Amino acid sequence: MKSRKTLAASAAVLMATLGLAACGSSSDDTAKGGDGDVQMTFWHNSTTGDGKAFWQSTVKDFEAANPGVTIEIQAIQNEDMDGKLQTALNSGDAPDIFMARGGGKLAAVVEAGQAQDLTASIDDATKTAVGDAAFSAFSIDGKVYGMPMAVLPGGIYYSKDLFAQAGITETPTTMDELEAVVEKLKAAGIAPIALGAKDAWPAAHWYYFFALRECSPETMDKAAKDMSFDDKCWKTAGEDLQSFAAVEPFNEGYLTTTAQQGAGSSAGLLANHQAAMELMGAWEPGVVASLTPDGTSLKDLGWFPFPATATGEGGDGAMMGGVDGFSCSADAPPECAKFLNFAMQQKYQEGYAKAFQTLPASQDAQGVVTDPALLDVLAAYNDAPYVSVWLDTLFGANVGNALNTGVVNMLAGQGTADDIVTAVNDAAAKE
Repeated sequence: MKSRKTLAASAAVLMATLGLAACGSSSDDTAKGGDGDVQMTFWHNSTTGDGKAFWQSTVKDFEAANPGVTIEIQAIQNEDMDGKLQTALNSGDAPDIFMARGGGKLAAVVEAGQAQDLTASIDDATKTAVGDAAFSAFSIDGKVYGMPMAVLPGGIYYSKDLFAQAGITETPTTMDELEAVVEKLKAAGIAPIALGAKDAWPAAHWYYFFALRECSPETMDKAAKDMSFDDKCWKTAGEDLQSFAAVEPFNEGYLTTTAQQGAGSSAGLLANHQAAMELMGAWEPGVVASLTPDGTSLKDLGWFPFPATATGEGGDGAMMGGVDGFSCSADAPPECAKFLNFAMQQKYQEGYAKAFQTLPASQDAQGVVTDPALLDVLAAYNDAPYVSVWLDTLFGANVGNALNTGVVNMLAGQGTADDIVTAVNDAAAKE
């Protein structure tokens, strides 16, 4: 990994190139049992398969190494996590350890006094293995409020077999070429692109990437800091998506398709060769593997960067992604930070990478990544001129949700590119 790459701190575009229990009470009585033993609650988003097994095993190892400490795990469906977590945080009944993605979302939690400052609790070995880049996604006003577990840049995953079936020999590098690929796939009777628009954020990812191509880094940075969306590039991004949607690239019924829940989800369509492509982050190989008929990796899974547009100031190689990690609730016991450091040891980061088929935050553990698609992601990530975090993470929950909803409304024929910008500006004005 090139150490000069960095991911966003609280609400800034990144200008360089790198590198989740039932509700728990925050009271001391719940954190410690009557006999003085420490009890914690832990929420993560892996509800099945190797990912769920990884956390069960890691927690078991930590408990064995720390007699008297017990961690109660609750696995929550990814699409339900944000809402349930916010409710728990606001009610004062938050889990001790919870999933966090940084950016404006984490900043709001910190501002509300709901997350613990971990700056002085991070082991030197962890700091060295992860580096400042990934930690910056969880840094607010110079303090660290989360432990990064995975770096998750986005792009388009595709079935090499379906591409070959349609006579496609090269991956597209421009939007014109992508549209040509879409037409070849449709001519071969293959759904070109899977899209789980029912969950909103997968549809919004298309807008995010068009904005990444159309808007300059300076414009993206200004929008993140000032919540100002007056530059014409924001409307152009919506028009780009509207134009692309007009060629009908998405699966039939995409507006009611979920993203990652079962064989009929967008990820399931790709996993079962019912669609040829999906725009997703670096968690995709693991999700797809869990949805294949035999529950193993999709052998023909490939990846290419989001194509270049004909106009724009964002730069063809710019990427967008995020960092998944975990935070401690404000009143969590010291053992929370101790568990996060434990899980960042090379052994567990390597296990995490294998279980989730993704890119671990620890650079020491990245040698276990062998999936061809992920290796392509990593190479492009290292060469990117800059990286932005997902826009809904960057802008925070209120503005991000308005953006996501505006995109889906436009795709459903109930709004325009102008309406997206208006909705975002209106939400920003309420911040």
